[in-house]
Amino acid sequence: MTGIQDSDAAADAVRAADERLRRAAESGRPCAPVRDLLGETDQDAAYAVQSLGIARRLDEGRRIVGRKIGLTSPAVQTQLGVDSPDYGVLLDDMIFADREPIDLARFLQPRAEAEVAFVLGRDLDSPTTHVADVIRATEFVLPAIEVVDSRVAGWDIRITDTIADNASSGAVVLGTTPRRLDGFDLTALGMTLDREGRPVSTGSGAACLGSPVIAVAWLAREVARRGQPLRAGEVILSGALGPMVDATAGVYRARLDGLGEVRADFFGTASGAASGTSTEGAAA
Repeated sequence: MTGIQDSDAAADAVRAADERLRRAAESGRPCAPVRDLLGETDQDAAYAVQSLGIARRLDEGRRIVGRKIGLTSPAVQTQLGVDSPDYGVLLDDMIFADREPIDLARFLQPRAEAEVAFVLGRDLDSPTTHVADVIRATEFVLPAIEVVDSRVAGWDIRITDTIADNASSGAVVLGTTPRRLDGFDLTALGMTLDREGRPVSTGSGAACLGSPVIAVAWLAREVARRGQPLRAGEVILSGALGPMVDATAGVYRARLDGLGEVRADFFGTASGAASGTSTEGAAA
């Protein structure tokens, strides 16, 4: 009987966490962390919350177009008390093109970071996927700016908070010039992100788990193990190349050596801006 009661309590906690995050997203008012419901270490419960939120968006007519990897920085892993990345789901209404205007009002506490986006030409459905599989399956890569966002007030998050909140996903701006991986060393890739012409973040491919390819291989194994493998055509955000910064009205431009550049044009004010805190110097 105890097992059934524990199971019921766990299910209730997952539903309560999903409802808390849903209300925050719909009201534009950040909420308290959900780790008081899920605990600080139960990643399976947190992914269950994430799945509820994604299922609701699919019922509303949205479409899955890819995944994103978070927590690829060792410094942030240490901060959150974990030793691995996490992941979220990208939906069709989260994708923006280079230079497309983006209204900050759709976000609560937005931050920007530069990344490499992988577009898959083949499925990656094995729990033993390795880097050679990723290279072979990648049709092309693009420069990208991810807009990360948190429904949790003040970004007061631990691992279960961010996983439940779809890995703190917001949106992604994709460049429009594809590059194949043949002979392209992503580990040595240099990155500069500027706002209105002033550099606000710098980094490299090595900052992303040693290489963005390594990060995508991790993701492929993890989602295959959970029964949600990566499919051909999906866009995969491989993780931050440098520190993330607050996203405010203005033009942000990411330059990735050998891969080109991508520009995000933000206007307006974030709905939860009053609850935000400065993030310059913090890595995602």
